Amino acid sequence: MKMKKIVVLLFACVVATTAFGQKYACVDTEYILNNMPEYKKAQKELEEVSLQWQKEVEAKFMAVDKLYKAFQAEAVLLPADLKTQKENEIIAAEKEAKDIQKQRFGNEGDLAKKRSELVKPIQDRVYNAIEKIAQEKNYAVVFDKASGATILYVDDKTDISDLILAELGYKIK
Repeated sequence: MKMKKIVVLLFACVVATTAFGQKYACVDTEYILNNMPEYKKAQKELEEVSLQWQKEVEAKFMAVDKLYKAFQAEAVLLPADLKTQKENEIIAAEKEAKDIQKQRFGNEGDLAKKRSELVKPIQDRVYNAIEKIAQEKNYAVVFDKASGATILYVDDKTDISDLILAELGYKIK
């Protein structure tokens, strides 16, 4: 129901802006970003860091698995107090592994912070270029067709993605 309201509201905005002679355009932010070498570099760096941290987390979980298997092999021979101590060690190691996983990959974890540090400045530059061209060309609305959930058709004549890339200083191939 909420999505339907958004679509109706978006349609009403388009009709209202066209009815009053307002201009509109669209961009493809995915296309723009993929044509920016610094974005590709940032993505590569994020991928490398992510793989490194993933290996770190997997090593922690493998250590937990090793502890658990060793415990299973000797559990029959252990006295109750030593058994409890080993179980607590396994639980503590598993908690540590989960904590590191959350620290690295959680919503506000190291990867999210790194992504924000590397990608947000690039996205801000793109947004500022979009805003500048929209104001220069008198566009009332600029849609992003990369997220296209509510855009059913886009005439290529309204796509200003190449203008944005030019504004950012990139030559279009």
